[in-house]
Amino acid sequence: MPGFRVHVVSDVHGNTKDLARAGEGADALVCLGDLVLFLDYADHSRGIFPDLFGKENADHLVELRTARRFEEAREFGSRLWAGIDRGPAIEKAVRKQYAEMFAALPTPTYATYGNVDIPTLWSEYAGPGTTVVDGGRAEIGGRVFGFVGGGLRTPMRTPYEISDEEYAAKIEAVGEVDVLCTHIPPDVPELVYDTVARRFERGSRALLAAIHKTRPRYALFGHVHQPLTRRMRIGATECVNVGHFASSGRPWALEW
Repeated sequence: MPGFRVHVVSDVHGNTKDLARAGEGADALVCLGDLVLFLDYADHSRGIFPDLFGKENADHLVELRTARRFEEAREFGSRLWAGIDRGPAIEKAVRKQYAEMFAALPTPTYATYGNVDIPTLWSEYAGPGTTVVDGGRAEIGGRVFGFVGGGLRTPMRTPYEISDEEYAAKIEAVGEVDVLCTHIPPDVPELVYDTVARRFERGSRALLAAIHKTRPRYALFGHVHQPLTRRMRIGATECVNVGHFASSGRPWALEW
């Protein structure tokens, strides 16, 4: 019997060129969110923020955030946005990015939201070959995949952050699966620490508890761009950060 191959990507952040090739050689593509590029921390000239306010202001915002001066960063951002109708300006830019990225997705694609995504817009851009799942399951190649999108609340206040309780309810709704796909990692220090940003991102305790309880074969996630540990076994489960696709341009492959 021929094998089945799934390519998995996360944290695409505007890398449409590589996304268009991400499904080559695979039977299906799984995307774990963060399609939007608000600000590229590696290249401050790329993203919605520098398009609106220029690279120098982007440099300063990154400097404040990297130093964890979140309140100052918010005040700086507020001054720049003064006089601009923020919602429509961001939505227009996001729509442009979504139009390009969803058009690049192969058939079939199974996708869930990242914390910087705007879920309400996805239904307008996801074509018939793209199945969007959040707090639910899908059968792919005879295996059951569970999907939980979004992130938990942080000082960054990104668009799709939800409460710990709401996130736990979605994890509970997914139940037992072969492959558990989320945007954020389980709350394990080695998996949530970003070695370049030099900070702990938020991972989910409910996700960690579900891994211990339901023992999926794999737990796949992204969110942390430069993790201390990319891969770790928790009991029977292989936990894998599938990578920062924006910079690598390479999908992670799962075969059976």
